[in-house]
Amino acid sequence: MKTSCLKKYVVEIISFLFLILFTYAAFSKLASYESFTIQLGQSPLLSAFAGWVAWFIPALEIVIALLLMFSRTRFFALTASFTLMTMFTAYIFIILNYSEFVPCSCGGILEKMTWQQHIYFNIVFCFLAAVAIILSLEKLPMQTNVWKIKYKLILLFISTLFAVGIVIVLFIKSEQIIHQENNFVRRYPPYLYNKAGQIDLKYGGFYFAGVVNDTIYLGNFAAPLTVLAISSNLKFTKQYKIQIDNYSLPFNGALVRVQPPYFFLTDGTIPCIFRGNTNTWTAKQLKGNKTYFSVFEPIDSITAAIRTRKPKTKESVLAKLIFSEKNNQLIANDKLLQKQIDGVFDCDGMLRYNPGTKTFVYTYFYRNEFIVTDGNLNISYRGNTIDTTKVAKLKIASLANGARKLAAPPLMVNKLSTVSGNQLFVNSKLRGRYESSKLWKQSSVIDVYNLNTKTYDYSFYVHNLDKVKPQAMFAYKNFVYFIFDNELVAYKYDGTVRQ
Repeated sequence: MKTSCLKKYVVEIISFLFLILFTYAAFSKLASYESFTIQLGQSPLLSAFAGWVAWFIPALEIVIALLLMFSRTRFFALTASFTLMTMFTAYIFIILNYSEFVPCSCGGILEKMTWQQHIYFNIVFCFLAAVAIILSLEKLPMQTNVWKIKYKLILLFISTLFAVGIVIVLFIKSEQIIHQENNFVRRYPPYLYNKAGQIDLKYGGFYFAGVVNDTIYLGNFAAPLTVLAISSNLKFTKQYKIQIDNYSLPFNGALVRVQPPYFFLTDGTIPCIFRGNTNTWTAKQLKGNKTYFSVFEPIDSITAAIRTRKPKTKESVLAKLIFSEKNNQLIANDKLLQKQIDGVFDCDGMLRYNPGTKTFVYTYFYRNEFIVTDGNLNISYRGNTIDTTKVAKLKIASLANGARKLAAPPLMVNKLSTVSGNQLFVNSKLRGRYESSKLWKQSSVIDVYNLNTKTYDYSFYVHNLDKVKPQAMFAYKNFVYFIFDNELVAYKYDGTVRQ
């Protein structure tokens, strides 16, 4: 009789502990629901399911707590408690051993604990739940003691198997969704990129022109014949003055592009192309060019990729330009840029050349798409950024003279892009799901895509500088550089996350 009463008290005490635990945990999550959802969105296991998990878990904890209050439903509540705590334990085990990174803890009574303390805490409560379940089964009518033992073991084994299985399935499916079928959920591994340096450029208007042997070259919109050379570690600077053989042209948008050991000074509105060597910074005009262009990316000394217009429709097209003394050869690929509205504004974007892989990447401004080609502009594949803007949202007005202009500010999707190695870096203008609106206003988001696996990898924040967002971006080796008005800032990859 005394033993029976003792067992009853033990079960009630354990049930009371779980009631307190789940009640407190559930209401603390609901009290900070937005923060809890954002934290779940950064979980390597639950990113893709953060929306429904954020309300399902606290709701389940409240239901279990209510069932623990009544003797008739206590056994089922204890079984559910054991299963849920086993799921939490499996979740932490996978986080510590198999995930790409270890996120911050998320919510409730365990928020101040380390992950190791989490797992020990969960194991203790799993043990308590198992004890309560075993003691509860003692009062059930059974055929023999052997059958009682088998029933207890089978119940605990099935509960454990179910809990671990659910977590494993969520982990596998979440990884697939995040990297291949992303529904606009970003993954922010902590401390991935850290600010490594900053240099004052004295005045604004700079853009990235290229890199040669760990020296980054900056052009300037206001001073098109001036080039600023800065070491990749931001330790020294040197300024060069470009000399050309024809100053009489009506330059309107001259830009410098460096493709070692050559550099090009171009203005597609004239049109004109000057070519020179970075040893002397003296350039001669290539007389054979008669093609107007709005984008110019050199491949080597005699070839470049450009964005120009089709003669008949005036729609944008990417083409390969081969220089010669008499007449340049133009090889257009009119299947790359795909018209959605007018074939001009809706096809606007950024063309980037990767000399290491000899590939081009064209990223649209106003839709969630980028194009990867080989060095001859033959398409390799079309990829998508993780936002959901598939069609450009533009309002275009036709003027009396036949010209067309944007009638309203367009929805910018991808503001900046750059390529390095097998990675595409995109500065997105759209806030993803489960992201803090406060942090979004204070920083810019850089999404990183793996061009080999054709998947989204991760994202990182670049904090505003004096409330200014970056105007230009350039990736080189394990650095990503940003220009904020008259400041050049370097972020360095610390290598803690597998790619």
